[in-house]
Parts: sequence; C-alpha cells; structure tokens
Amino acid sequence: MYNIVTLQKKGQSLPDLTLVMLGAGSSTRFNQRVKKQWLRIDETPLWLFATQNLQQLSSFQHIIVTTSPDEHFYAQKFSDTITFVKGGETRQESLANALLHVKTTYVLVSDIARACIDQAMLERILDERAHADCVVPYLNVVDTVIYEEQTINRDQVKLIQTPQLSRTDMLKKALQTGTIYTDDSSAIKAMGGKVVYVLGNPEAKKLTCKEDSATISCLKAPSSNIFVGYGFDVHAYEEGKVMMLGGVEVHPTTGFKAHSDGDVAIHALIDALLGAAGAGDIGELFPDCDARYKNVDSKLLLKEVCTFLAKVGFEIVHCDVCVMAEFPRLSAFKDKMRFCLADIMELSPIHVNVKATTTEKLGFVGREEGVAVSATATLKYYDWTKV
Repeated sequence: MYNIVTLQKKGQSLPDLTLVMLGAGSSTRFNQRVKKQWLRIDETPLWLFATQNLQQLSSFQHIIVTTSPDEHFYAQKFSDTITFVKGGETRQESLANALLHVKTTYVLVSDIARACIDQAMLERILDERAHADCVVPYLNVVDTVIYEEQTINRDQVKLIQTPQLSRTDMLKKALQTGTIYTDDSSAIKAMGGKVVYVLGNPEAKKLTCKEDSATISCLKAPSSNIFVGYGFDVHAYEEGKVMMLGGVEVHPTTGFKAHSDGDVAIHALIDALLGAAGAGDIGELFPDCDARYKNVDSKLLLKEVCTFLAKVGFEIVHCDVCVMAEFPRLSAFKDKMRFCLADIMELSPIHVNVKATTTEKLGFVGREEGVAVSATATLKYYDWTKV
C-alpha cells in the first residue's frame, strides 16, 4: 500500500513536496497469514499507523494511498480525506501509478514497513532537498563485509533506507526507462542525477520478516477488542432448482430465486462477517450484476471472504445462524450445515451454531413464499506478537 502525502514542515517554508509510502504488495518473506500492511498496531493497520506517524511530525495537506486491488474497497473505509489509487504488480508499477497523481516539485518515497521514522531523520532529508536530485538516508556498516569471497572496505558500504527525496520530474523519467530498480536513488543515479546521502536511523528498521516485529520499538500489540457483525437475507422459492442452505443440499427440486445458487444462510453469514470487520456487505464484493457470480456456489464466496478477513488482520471467533422456514423441515440438516460451515471457515464445529425455526405461519415465510436467515459473527484481531 502506498501513501502519497503533500507535506509542509512545521515552522519552515518548503517547496512543493509529496510523500509516497510503499507497501501494496505481499511479501513472501514475511510469512504470516495476515499481510504485513494490515498488521494491527493497537487498533490501527500498519499502513495507516505509518501515515499517522508522519502526520505527527509534519503538517500534511494531501494524502493519496495506493492499495492492492483486492483490498482497495476496504482501505477506502478508513478515511474520507484520503484519495486511494490501485497499485500495480510490482513496487515500481505502484510507484509509477502514484506518480501520475503527484503534481509537486519534489517527492519523498518511503515504505509502510518503516513505521518508526523520527523527526530528526526526516529533517536531515528535507534540509538537503536543494542540493541534489535525490536525497538518501543510510546506515554505516559496523561488521566486516565480504563480497564474492573478497573482504571489502566497510567504510565504502552504505545500508540504504527510506524515505528518499527526489525531484518528481526526474523520478518519473527514471521509471520510464523499463529497467527495474530496487530504490529511487538507483534509478536517478542511472540517469546521471546527483545523489546526496544523509545519516539514517537504526530505529527506522524495515519490517521484512516476522522476526523483525520483535525488534521494532514503536510497534504495539493489537487490541484485544471483539467485533460483532449481524447479517440478514431472504430469498423466494423457485421450482426446478436444488435448494442449498448452509452449504448443504436440503431439497432436490425447490430452490431459491437468486443470481447465485441462492444459499440464503451463507449470504446472511457473509454479511455478518463483513459487518464485524467494517467491510460493507455482500453486494459490494459480489454484485448480482456481475456475470462471474451467475449460479456461483456460495461456499466459494464464503471461502473468499474468510481469506480476505485473514489478509486484513482478523480471526473468526464464533458464528451463529438462524434459519426461518416453514418448508422444508431442517432439523435433520442443522448439524450438516454446522460442520460444513466450520470446515470452510477453519473453525472448531463447536464455534459454529445453526438454528432452525418457523414463523408460526406468519408473514411471507409463514405463507411458504421463501426463507429468511439472520446471522451473527464475532471477530478478533490476529495477534502477530504471539506467532
């Protein structure tokens, strides 16, 4: 996820400057079930925590965040003052997408995985902006360095950090060459631009592997709060279709009128799960105007939602589903539904409850026109500190 922030340093007149924070991709080295940009620092996802950290250091006028496409809709729910842009497949593609929205003279590029940037480090970078095409923070090397079996002078080795400040027009041109670079200074240097190095900060360590989280001082454990969501859905009967409820076939010839397979129990459960995460509703993820979901197996939709929740930092704690139907009788299917749903959500079956009731002949359910389902779901934050 990439944050682009127009920055004005407190008490100092600055030229036009935009900050870009990188981190939309999914690192294989991090090796946890949650994507690192969605690790909760208390209540706050890491990408937002890193942004807010910088906001405490300077006065920001404009923020743009580029996101992984599959999380774009969810990131938008965290702020109505941030402009969100979808990132690309690589760091460089995402940065190029971000730069399309940068109109300022200078751009400061960092990484959400470096969440502990301090005021002094930021000021050292900003103070050199007029003297270079790119300003880069670095750390000295204190250990012996061997490269290709040869010991080299460690005083000539620099460990490069972010943020890096560049002239926007120069960085845009550098990224258009087609060459892949691991950082902005390499791209600008390749174009003959002037690079100036300033001292970084060991505290600005990058969160790369899961073991790093224990050594980065500003990161707090996630909140222990519990989140409850509620879902409700109805579907009318339709003859000539198989009826699916809770992932189980309960009638061979009377199903539901729906764009998907009509599994009203799973649909209500999905809404409960999304509600607990503050992630909207089933129609936002799987619109009924999308041909991809025509007659789709709702179990697949539930699995996709569970995968999404895991990526953005949640664990499912418990679910409760109540099916309201006069027809068919469901007592023989309740446990089958419970075990099916538990398997999809990777929960112990005792943490999934399925109830069935009638409406005593009242309403559309009582008239045997369709089925209604209500559901609740309970989530908690994934505790990355205990892994």
